[in-house]
Amino acid sequence: MTQGEGRQPDGAGRAIVVHPDLRTGEPGARSPESCLDEAVGLAQAIELDVVHAESVRVNRPQPATLLGSGSVESIAAAVEEHDAGLVIIDHALSPVQQRNLEKALKAKVIDRTGLILEIFGARARTREGQLQVELAALTYQRSRLVRSWTHLERQRGGFGFLGGPGESQLEMDRRLIGDRIIKIKKELEDVRRTRGLHRKARAKVPYPVVALVGYTNAGKSTLFNRLANAEVFAKDLLFATLDPTMRQVTLPSGRKVILSDTVGFISDLPHHLVAAFRATLEEVDAADIILHVRDISHPDTQAQRDDVHTVLRELELDPDTDERVIEVLNKIDCLEPDDREAVLTQTRRDPRSVAVSAITGQGIADLDALLDRRMNAGRRVVDLSVNLGDGAALAWLYANGEVLDRRDEEETAHLQVALDPADIARFEKRFVEPHTQG
Repeated sequence: MTQGEGRQPDGAGRAIVVHPDLRTGEPGARSPESCLDEAVGLAQAIELDVVHAESVRVNRPQPATLLGSGSVESIAAAVEEHDAGLVIIDHALSPVQQRNLEKALKAKVIDRTGLILEIFGARARTREGQLQVELAALTYQRSRLVRSWTHLERQRGGFGFLGGPGESQLEMDRRLIGDRIIKIKKELEDVRRTRGLHRKARAKVPYPVVALVGYTNAGKSTLFNRLANAEVFAKDLLFATLDPTMRQVTLPSGRKVILSDTVGFISDLPHHLVAAFRATLEEVDAADIILHVRDISHPDTQAQRDDVHTVLRELELDPDTDERVIEVLNKIDCLEPDDREAVLTQTRRDPRSVAVSAITGQGIADLDALLDRRMNAGRRVVDLSVNLGDGAALAWLYANGEVLDRRDEEETAHLQVALDPADIARFEKRFVEPHTQG
C-alpha cells in the first residue's frame, strides 16, 4: 500500500489501485504482487497520488461488477477512508461493469485500458503519436460513450484532443466518433507514406537503422542516451517514451548508424491499441538490427520477454529466428554478484545477446563491438585506385568504409576497402568504377 498527500482538495488526484486476481493456473503467470506493482507504476506514470493499493482474489467474475460483493464493499470503505476520487481496476471492464462500480464506490472508475490510454495521451508528443492515441481512444470510447477519462484534469497532460469534463466528448454520438475515426485513419495513412519516404531517403544515404524495443521501463531510453549521447526523456516511469526518437551514432569502427528508440510494450495491451501504434512500430520492421532491451533484474523478466515477442510476432517478425534481433540484458548493476556473473557467462556463449548496464556503462563497449561486427558482416572487399588529388573521394571512402590497406604512388592511391554493396554502388555512381576482389 502506498500513501501520500492529495494534490487536489476534492480528491480527484487521489487514486486507489485494485488488481483483480483471476488466477488461471497457467504456467509462467505473473504473481498478483508483481501485477499490482506494475499497475501502481502505471498510475504514478501520470502523477496520480496512489493512496491505497490491493490485490483482490476473484474466484468467479461477476457480470455486473467483475468483483464480488464483499470486495466491492471493502473498496468502497477504502474510497471513503482515503477520500479518493478515482479507482483504477487493473483489468478490462465492460461499460456496464464500469457504471455499476462507479455507483457502488461513489468514485470515478477506469480500467486498465483507459489508464494506458491516459498515459499514452500524456506522453505522445508528435502529431503522429497524438493521432495514434486519439484513434485508440475513440475506438475504445465508441463501445461505451460514457465519461471514460474526463476525471483527470487537463493541466496534467492527458488527452489534449478531448476537452475537459462536460465538453463535446459527452455529446459525441457513434456517427460522429465513426466519422472522426475514418478521418484519423486517412491522416495516419499520410503519416505512413511520409515515414516511408523518410525511410527511402535514409536508404539513399544509407545509414543502417538500429531500433531499440522492449518492455516498458526496461531502460531503452537510458541506453539510447548512453549510445547516442542524447538527452531523451528517460525517467523511471512506465511508458516514458511513446514517439520514436532517432539519432545518428558513430560506432568505434567509424561506421555510422541511425539509432531509433520506440514505445515500450506491456502485457495485456489491447489489440486495437497495438494496431493504432502500427505506424510507429513499422520502424522496427524496417530496421537493420533490432535491440531487444530487457530488464534482467526484474522478477518477471521472462514473462516480459514473452510479451515483447508476442507483439513482435503480430508485426510478422519472429524474434526467435530473425537474425536481426539481439537481446540486450540491461540493469546487470541491480543483480547480486553471483547472478550477474551467471548472466555474463550466458551472454558470452550466445552471439545474439549482450549484458549491459545503461546506467553505469558496463558492457556498452561489448554492445558497440557486437554492432560493429553485425554491420560489417555483409561488407565486400574492393580494390580501388583513386587520384591523390581527389580528396573528396578519399575522404568519402574513409567515412563510409573500412580501409584495410593503402599504397600511394606518384599520383594514385591504391586502396583495399571493405564496403557495403549499397556503398559500392554509390561510389561507382559518384566517383570511379571499383574492381571487386576475386
